[in-house]
Amino acid sequence: MRIKEGFNIHTVCGDDVIVAEGEENIDFSSVIGINETASFLWRKLVGTDFTIETMVKALTDEYEVDETSATADCERLVQQWKEIGLVE
Repeated sequence: MRIKEGFNIHTVCGDDVIVAEGEENIDFSSVIGINETASFLWRKLVGTDFTIETMVKALTDEYEVDETSATADCERLVQQWKEIGLVE
């Protein structure tokens, strides 16, 4: 998987949001708020090819979370990102 080009993270009033930038995303009219953990993952993964396993490793290295919980959370996050067109 890969995060699609043209989606960037910005901090607005202390909260991280993903916004679409560039002509290729002109029809994307949403701003997506994300929590601290999703923001951490986004920043680690942008510009790289990644798998669920890559995400789980990043989470378990950074946070005190077991692999089973991290896997479930990453699978859910990727599904959400796919549904709104942030990853390919």
